[in-house]
Amino acid sequence: MTDVRLAFGGKPLFEGVTFTLAKGERAALVGRNGAGKSTLMRLITGRFEPDSGELWIHPGTVVTTVEQEPDLTAYETVLDYAGDGTEELWRAEAELGHFGVDPTADPKTLSGGQARRAALAKAFAQDPDVLLLDEPTNHLDVPMIETLEERLRGFRGAVLLVSHDRRFMENITTNTLWLRDGIVRKSPRGFAHFDSWAEEVEAAELKHLDKLKTQMKAENRWLARGVTGRRARNMGRLRKLQAMRAEQSEAKSVLKAGQAKADMSVETGSNQSRKVLEVYGLSKSFGGLKIVEDLSLRILRGDRIGLIGPNGVGKTTLLKLMLDQIPRDAGNVKLNPSLTVTYLDQTRDTLKPTDTLWEALAPLGGDSITVQGKQRHVAAYAKDFLFKPEQLRQPVGALSGGERNRLTLAIALAKATDLLILDEPTNDLDMQTLELLEDMLLNFEGTLILVSHDRAFLDATVTSCLAPLGDGKWIETAGGWSDAQMQIPGVKGQAAKATDKPKAATKPQSAPKKQTKLSFKDQHRLKEVEEAMPRLSGEIEALESKLADPNLFTRDPEAFNQINAALEKAREDLEQAEMDWMEIEEKKEALGAS
Repeated sequence: MTDVRLAFGGKPLFEGVTFTLAKGERAALVGRNGAGKSTLMRLITGRFEPDSGELWIHPGTVVTTVEQEPDLTAYETVLDYAGDGTEELWRAEAELGHFGVDPTADPKTLSGGQARRAALAKAFAQDPDVLLLDEPTNHLDVPMIETLEERLRGFRGAVLLVSHDRRFMENITTNTLWLRDGIVRKSPRGFAHFDSWAEEVEAAELKHLDKLKTQMKAENRWLARGVTGRRARNMGRLRKLQAMRAEQSEAKSVLKAGQAKADMSVETGSNQSRKVLEVYGLSKSFGGLKIVEDLSLRILRGDRIGLIGPNGVGKTTLLKLMLDQIPRDAGNVKLNPSLTVTYLDQTRDTLKPTDTLWEALAPLGGDSITVQGKQRHVAAYAKDFLFKPEQLRQPVGALSGGERNRLTLAIALAKATDLLILDEPTNDLDMQTLELLEDMLLNFEGTLILVSHDRAFLDATVTSCLAPLGDGKWIETAGGWSDAQMQIPGVKGQAAKATDKPKAATKPQSAPKKQTKLSFKDQHRLKEVEEAMPRLSGEIEALESKLADPNLFTRDPEAFNQINAALEKAREDLEQAEMDWMEIEEKKEALGAS
């Protein structure tokens, strides 16, 4: 593409997009929600025409797309669908076998994951030169995601990829395209290096704007939060999660020591108030398939458990057994009757297509909604989930898959709940919403049970995992998904083996001059942030108090928007101050230890 421009309804989407995609490149296409990533793909396939500029594709190049929601309704069998577009039906049948889909199956009977695998098989069967993938891992389990990763690494053509699955993009991309401000920037490195590269880009822009004596304005949520801030927040999340994991491990060790001497049915005292759920000797089979056999598990307040495993192993069934929603073959289940439980399943059937977004958030009418026991204006709460004010009167049926998922999460997370159960919450979410959800879950003080195939998301949110061993046996492991892979028998060490590389010999270097104290700049900044943090916290509290008025938006929309903008800036300033304080304190601690 060379200087490609495109506008919808007079609003420019692309202001001059220029980039190349060459054979052998596997490029991640990243950008904020609404930046035009899917539109860019449709320009490449010819579904859209640019207003100006040049799109050149080498003559004879075969371009194949895997859409977010593949449509198989016009075909009698899956093989008819996968073979459409190629004369070599054997190739389509072989690809279906590779992705584990029955060629003779009726497309109407396929699950979301099976339909996605069929679409991938169809794409590879066409032996394309360019493969465009739009959220290819949605509804896929980890083994199938790893199969796709392996297949893409061996693919000889070019790949352009849009995905919310960060681990997937880190594992397979060789380049990164950043769609931002209507243009595309290209990095010669994969998505694993995106944060550091984007940080350099932002730093260069800030330097340029400083020369012009201007301030960099926020680009909605993607740039408003800043890549530097996001990296620091991720470090903060990790520290908090590690502390929670250590606390949980210590607590469970004490409990296990006492459990050997006392039956759980007679347990009393303070531990009783912390008890959320107990299962003892739980077993369930369907025909010859064992879902669970003789499982005993105790879940306490504050536990954050990831339920992992391939599709079809019975994760959702196990959840329903633990909640006593379906009959069990054997065992006991005790769920604390005083708890409030919120269960968000995969179907998202709670939404009515004819309702507006406003009605879905406030079904009883009015301008306010109760969020975790506090009154908030509908527009302000919707903004937290990246919905614009003009979207509030749109029907739910007009929302995209990702927007519907965001709305369902907003409704679920508004409820004051003791036990939050999320079944595949990351499907169709963009990275902005994923980060928002991670922040919310890390600050959630109740108990979390999470079913997900998103490896990075699990690593960021859970303190332990419940994983299948086969034949109905399950094991609880400490830590996130990556930790589970190191602890499960037969899997331990494989992750390290795949990434270990021989280290090149290095020449000895002379030791640099040791720094023994903070620089004047760091000392000055430390004094500034220590004064700023309490002041900003007070400002935020005062602004939030003003926004708590449920009639403010109706009475004075302009004041509402001004206060909301001031609150957002105060939060950003506080976040930056906290990040600077943390970095300087870590530097100070390191200097003291040296």
